[in-house]
Amino acid sequence: MKFDTLQQGITFYENYARISSFDTRLYSTKKRKYDGKISLKYCVCNKEGFRETPRIHAESKKKRPIT
Repeated sequence: MKFDTLQQGITFYENYARISSFDTRLYSTKKRKYDGKISLKYCVCNKEGFRETPRIHAESKKKRPIT
């Protein structure tokens, strides 16, 4: 999806997130090398990049035998 301005895109995604009941945050920005203008900005779910719970519990690990 393309927007005329960056602010229009961010506003659209924040409104969509509010309707879908999740929060957003700005994640990363990429700038063009030749003029330094922003070419890409990531707006993601606020839980993006975080693991919910550890998959391996310490109690379930097998202990090494004593040698």
